[in-house]
Amino acid sequence: MAAWDNIEDIAWAGLPIPIRRYEGAIATKAPPIVLYLRGSAFQDDGRPQMERPIGRVLSEAGAVVVEADYGSASSNLFPQAMECAFMALKSLSGRRKQFGSARSPLFIAGDEAGGNVAAGAALKARDQLPGELSGQILLSPMIDPMMATQSFRRADEIGMREKWSDGWSRYLRSACGFQHPYAAPCLCSRLFGVAPALVVTSDDDPLHDEVVGYAERLAASGVSVRQKVFPESCGWTGIYKGDSGKWMASLRAEFSGFVEGLQA
Repeated sequence: MAAWDNIEDIAWAGLPIPIRRYEGAIATKAPPIVLYLRGSAFQDDGRPQMERPIGRVLSEAGAVVVEADYGSASSNLFPQAMECAFMALKSLSGRRKQFGSARSPLFIAGDEAGGNVAAGAALKARDQLPGELSGQILLSPMIDPMMATQSFRRADEIGMREKWSDGWSRYLRSACGFQHPYAAPCLCSRLFGVAPALVVTSDDDPLHDEVVGYAERLAASGVSVRQKVFPESCGWTGIYKGDSGKWMASLRAEFSGFVEGLQA
């Protein structure tokens, strides 16, 4: 298992951002570089942060995956968490040779709460790093603080309703409500020009409706969107516990197709 490390100049507010690097067996001259942000419902449960299957899947598809521990430096608060992730993204953009090649495309990825932070950072990258971000990979992003969709009624079935509610309260407690587009991207009124997106959910995902709704709004704004909805049998909702599942091979193929489509 790869250990967390601190690398000079990957920092936020003077604090180093711990990173973990995942690399698969596939070697290319200009591998995609992916900044990965794990989900945790904006909470630190006190357990050691082990490697996640999402990081492994993306690396096995040929990417150099750099997982940033945005929560430890930001206390999982908005806007600190999003700013921390954005600074990690900006640092990687200027240090591509160190992780891949000067020609490596740069992506940001996140699942659950990390998907929220990734979506917010992608919006800021559109505004402040135009042309630097090749794409965003949003894996059941937790992007709607209202938690009022029909699919969200299933949150109790997987024991996540209270955790997500507490997580939103924590994330937004120092912010001016949830109206800031970087805090709740699903409420953003200006999505045009944001990086192409791979958006993933499942039929039994409590976050299904907000995820699909965001994908539809991105597409309606002229953003290139590739969407995947896994069937219930794939065990996709296990990602909320860091579990692997049948979905891994399919996600690997979806990511590869997404990258290839952008390079065509």
